[in-house]
Amino acid sequence: MIRISSQQVFSSGINRLQELNSNLNSTQQQIASGKRVNKPSDDPVVAARILKLNQELSRVSTYERNVSLADNRLKQEENSLTSAVDVIQRIRELTVQAGNGSLSPNDRKSISSEMKERLGQLANLANTRDASGEYIFSGFQGSVQAFQQNDEGKYVYQGDEGQRVLEIDDGVTVPISDHGKGIFVNVPAAVAGEHTGPTDGTFISGVKVVNEAELTAAFPGSVPDDITLQVDNSTPSQVLAFDSNDPTVTFPVSPADYQSGETFVVAGIEASITGADPGATPAPDSYTLKINDKQSVFGTIENLIAGLDSIEKGTPEGRAAYEDMVAQSLVNLDNAQESIVLKQTELGGRMNAVESTKSFLADSSVYTNEIRSQLQDVDYAEAVSNLSFQSFVLQAAQQSFAQVSQLSLFDRL
Repeated sequence: MIRISSQQVFSSGINRLQELNSNLNSTQQQIASGKRVNKPSDDPVVAARILKLNQELSRVSTYERNVSLADNRLKQEENSLTSAVDVIQRIRELTVQAGNGSLSPNDRKSISSEMKERLGQLANLANTRDASGEYIFSGFQGSVQAFQQNDEGKYVYQGDEGQRVLEIDDGVTVPISDHGKGIFVNVPAAVAGEHTGPTDGTFISGVKVVNEAELTAAFPGSVPDDITLQVDNSTPSQVLAFDSNDPTVTFPVSPADYQSGETFVVAGIEASITGADPGATPAPDSYTLKINDKQSVFGTIENLIAGLDSIEKGTPEGRAAYEDMVAQSLVNLDNAQESIVLKQTELGGRMNAVESTKSFLADSSVYTNEIRSQLQDVDYAEAVSNLSFQSFVLQAAQQSFAQVSQLSLFDRL
């Protein structure tokens, strides 16, 4: 026969009541929080899985913020470049108007005045800032204004050539900026002619590429060099052409016989030389065809404005200089537009990558939340049923304990 002391009865009853009360409180907490697992001890295995899922959601949330930042930066750059193309197109239209031979000096000044306004508008676009106040076309130097006017009033690039990148997923990065030097400054320039002396009153004009294939074929496997032209004193005089960096490399000229003011073609480039003196001493006149120059779109527009304001068309040399300025400016403006359009195409590819990553992260977030919900969220119907049952059991235990606690051997004496 096992003897049970009153102390054992009381301890056992109290422990049972505490256990039932703890279970009831746990169920109440589940209903109040909506979570089946509120602390690791509720279910250690599930709690560990929920922790990993929370970490995954935190990672996804961080990348979603990066995706939003990248998307905003790229869209802002695209909008700025689209507006820049429109401005350059308007300046091109004004340049075509400026080529009209019937314009009066006042007409030219009127065109020049609008070009000045458009130049300022283009500079404002190139100096676009993001939401944090940084210049988007300054490379890594976001606090530095991309294009500033120097002492001569010409726009000069002040940033660096850095390109910012942002990680939008594990191992996935996307460039979110482009420096203005590559977009607005390092633009291929139209082929131009320059008289390098020594005789005054002679000039080269009408320089333009008429056959790209011939120009490419003239410099196989290498970047084209400048071409030097001279008019010799043979009878009849002939135009000689050779590589500016290697005089031993010569190019055929068609027609070879020199006629002042008449056009000729060398390496796919058309030009004319006026007033050359084959017998000039100590050396014949030289002319250079500049093939690989770069131009800033700001410089092109500034030269246009200066030419409209200053070039006098009263002499053959003045008329030729003015016509060359217009023709070369049109080519330069076309090249500037092409440079920006190519960058817009590149931006489109980046934006597609950002959009794809955005969709992937959103899907990942939904999937992870669903799994976490299955593990963590409480079944209210089951929890309410458990709460009712546990409350009933606790009440019964309390009543039973109350009756047992009143039993005493003294009641039997």
